[in-house]
Amino acid sequence: MKKLLTVMASIMLVACGSQTEEDGLTLNSKFDGTWNIHESFERNSDGSIVYHAIPWGGLVGSMRERNLPVDWSKYESLSVEFTEPTTVGTQLMISNKLRVFGKPGITTVTCYFDGQDVSQVDEVAIQSADSSTLKIKRVYLTPGSTVWTSTPLWEGNCVFGNWENGFIVDKEKFLEAEPGDKLEFIYEADTSDPNVQYWQFKTIYNGTDKTLEGNADQLNEWGCCSVGESGVLRIRLTATDIKELRKYGMFVNGYYNNVSKVNLLKKGYTQKETY
Repeated sequence: MKKLLTVMASIMLVACGSQTEEDGLTLNSKFDGTWNIHESFERNSDGSIVYHAIPWGGLVGSMRERNLPVDWSKYESLSVEFTEPTTVGTQLMISNKLRVFGKPGITTVTCYFDGQDVSQVDEVAIQSADSSTLKIKRVYLTPGSTVWTSTPLWEGNCVFGNWENGFIVDKEKFLEAEPGDKLEFIYEADTSDPNVQYWQFKTIYNGTDKTLEGNADQLNEWGCCSVGESGVLRIRLTATDIKELRKYGMFVNGYYNNVSKVNLLKKGYTQKETY
């Protein structure tokens, strides 16, 4: 009888998602379908997933409870941890609203919420930029302990077009920035041309060809970051970024985005809750 109860408890743990104060909430069991009939997945006994992807298909997890969207406001981020480094670019998308792209060779891709509205989450998708096999060890939420205050650094109306325009954020604007703070770009993807199927940012230390270090895991071979239509891009600043930005400032341009504002998000901490 004791053995039976132990087995039942293990099954319930996998079905409902494991949860600890340190690790947050594991969501592997929520992923139970794909967007395209030509892709497939298998679930291993340890809960990990092997996903056979096609270009921009999707391994999909329904996050609904009692058929209603869930509120993730108490969490800080959602991460996908891979058993092996990826061989192609991989995107994590939340409710077709928040997106983060990881370049080939990464072992983790994380979408930080940073105060964005995640009170109505119904679906999460893991996508591959090309045909590949993704070995997914864990998909998990991290409990939130950070609050953010926003300071404007630049405001305007820069229409990138086809890499035609860009703008500078002066070095003096970064005197109060610290490692771990974030840059927030408010933009609208230009979807007026049906032939444009992707949108990009490139952020460099002004006057150099060096890209910011904070989002290096999102950059392609040309130093560009692919973005979705959510209208917000955030870059976590490293110590190197702070040093170089204070010395040079920042130059920003890209492909078919209209940028209206750049903010500095400074982090503070709240008391960590127990879940």
